[in-house]
Amino acid sequence: MAQYVRNNAWNNGGTFDNKDLYWYARGVEAMMARPIADSASWWFYAAIHGEYANPNTPWYPRPAAFPGWSFIQGTPQVPTTPLPDSATMDLYWNQCQHGSWYFFPWHRGYLMSLETQLRADIVAAGGPDTWALPYWNYFGGQGGSQSQMPPAFAAETLPEGTPNALFVTMRYGPDGDGNIYVPCPPKYPTGPINAKAMKNDLFTGSDAVTRPPGFGGPQTTFAHNGSPHGNFESNPHDLVHGYVGGQPGPSDAIYGIMGDPGTAALDPIFYLHHCNIDRMWEAWNDQGNSNPTVSSWTNGPSRQFAMPTASGKPWNYTPGDVSTLANLDYSYESLGIEDAPQAPKTQPALTLAKRLETLGASPEASNASLEAAASTAPRKTELLGASPTALKLSKTPIEITVALDASTRKAAEVSLLKASVSALPDKAYLRLENVSGIYDATILGISVSTPESGGSYLVGHVALFGLRRATVSDGQHGGEGLSFILDITPFIDELHLNNALNADAVKVAIVPDKPLPDGTEVTIGRVSIYREAF
Repeated sequence: MAQYVRNNAWNNGGTFDNKDLYWYARGVEAMMARPIADSASWWFYAAIHGEYANPNTPWYPRPAAFPGWSFIQGTPQVPTTPLPDSATMDLYWNQCQHGSWYFFPWHRGYLMSLETQLRADIVAAGGPDTWALPYWNYFGGQGGSQSQMPPAFAAETLPEGTPNALFVTMRYGPDGDGNIYVPCPPKYPTGPINAKAMKNDLFTGSDAVTRPPGFGGPQTTFAHNGSPHGNFESNPHDLVHGYVGGQPGPSDAIYGIMGDPGTAALDPIFYLHHCNIDRMWEAWNDQGNSNPTVSSWTNGPSRQFAMPTASGKPWNYTPGDVSTLANLDYSYESLGIEDAPQAPKTQPALTLAKRLETLGASPEASNASLEAAASTAPRKTELLGASPTALKLSKTPIEITVALDASTRKAAEVSLLKASVSALPDKAYLRLENVSGIYDATILGISVSTPESGGSYLVGHVALFGLRRATVSDGQHGGEGLSFILDITPFIDELHLNNALNADAVKVAIVPDKPLPDGTEVTIGRVSIYREAF
């Protein structure tokens, strides 16, 4: 039996009547009282994820400005001097794994390390030695009521009248007014955030039901600024960061600290968000899905993950060390996810069967043959078309027409006509490639249509979380920017069913959630469309 249980932050109404939240505030307060060079400080732990405290890093803004930690407004007041020595910063700081198949395990170890330090401070303050980090299940509650941030984080003081360390000034929310919520079902049925990636059946790669790069992300080495992000990392993870952080107004070149990997871990709500991400990874495994078993994943990258300990020596861990809660000392109050009830192990087969039925294929296939077909890897990926030039995005939406290669489009059309469990239909993906800029708070809505059609199809939303870091060359990465993969298979299927797949082009509309402030334009290197053939 696990020694510690991580409970729902919304227990007892999400107020300080929930003692997990009260003692969390007390623990954060103790860690915030230490200087940034102290490895047991809140600031040091935030910098492990990513930081803008050290002006010598490639991504520190020049000239100095926000998101530099010295320019963070209000509460908390973030110290930036004296910094640790260079060797300590090189060992511990700027480690978070994004756009990588190490995303889940790195963050699990990070949470465990912070939780250990918080528990020690909580016990020293007279709190329970069984305390564990709570999680924010924004998909939960009756009618989606828990999509709202727990009220304890909006209170400026604790019950005894002292300052509340969970309160953050630069936390603006989706509407920029300080009302913090996650726009997701069931409260927001058409909201941009969802848990659809929980229906993926492949951790890395793609098959007949899982789009690339897979549930857990692409195979990489150590990847602090990796791209593209895994399906679950893209949605809900990235979008929660973007919407919780938000931006205060269209003319402000600042944004909420949750919206950037280099400031996000300064916000105490970050860790409740990541506890939920960790919980949902465990739920995905509990559905019968598997993590990678190859040594390049289980043993981790050549640069080891390192967390500070009370002994002064680093705790080095691998993905294999933390791949299952069965081998760790904590569990969760519940693995339930209201927006995505625990899927049966046969979910991939059901997903494939539904698509084949929609396309008019014979429904006679057995469950066994459907399950086998669902895990079929694509035999080739082929370019259907791409934009001829880079695009600039600023205050207004842009639309680009992508011409389709006639022979490749015809091959896709034939595959849909012949769709069956033994001749799987093509899938189609839209890619935004080499997206660069400096304004991480940007969220883009992507729609597609054909020049002949009257309406458009909303493909989804992407958050540019990590944009600044991915844009800057840091010695390990060439500053290629971020890339995104969106599934447009339902759109292609709809064209086929309407006898409209003979279109010569697809129109792609890219709409910023809010106008970009002056000087924060985003460049999109290329918009491309691919087919996966099976």
